[in-house]
Amino acid sequence: MAIDVAPYDPDWPMRFRRVAADLAAALEGVPVASIEHVGSTSVPGLAAKPILDIDVVVSRRAVPAAIAALERIGYAHRGDLGVTDREAFTAPDDDPRRHVYVCVNGTLHLRNHLAVRRVLRENVELRDRYGAVKSALASKPDMDIEAYLAGKSEVLQDVLALSDLTDDEKARILRLNTGS
Repeated sequence: MAIDVAPYDPDWPMRFRRVAADLAAALEGVPVASIEHVGSTSVPGLAAKPILDIDVVVSRRAVPAAIAALERIGYAHRGDLGVTDREAFTAPDDDPRRHVYVCVNGTLHLRNHLAVRRVLRENVELRDRYGAVKSALASKPDMDIEAYLAGKSEVLQDVLALSDLTDDEKARILRLNTGS
């Protein structure tokens, strides 16, 4: 299955804000720390799969209420998909295409997303290198998602080298990204 990587779309932030407003309205009464636009679409100028990644950040106690609130507006809960403290959802529509996750505040998964976003927003050279790697991988007609993720791991380690994550945390993320 081919991987679609598109040039940066300046409409992605506006699409995120629209979805975030809908999520915030649905989550009224649930103590939400933040709703974060993460992933490559959150980095101005970065080529990306044209799918928004959105992390709804809550305390561990608020996870069940957040799941119930999202299900009430048509999001299908998919479980943690093997990532502890992160609950995945399928959106009720594709306008825009998006992945929505409820994440426990302070966890490595969330901190990884925020660190990658921060570094790529601040470092244009690394952002452009990451975009070139993603585009090159996606240009291969037989590319699958596992090989795509593994192929990005070297440049992602360079990104994470500039983050505030510990060496142990960076090693854990590398193992997750490469499946080793």
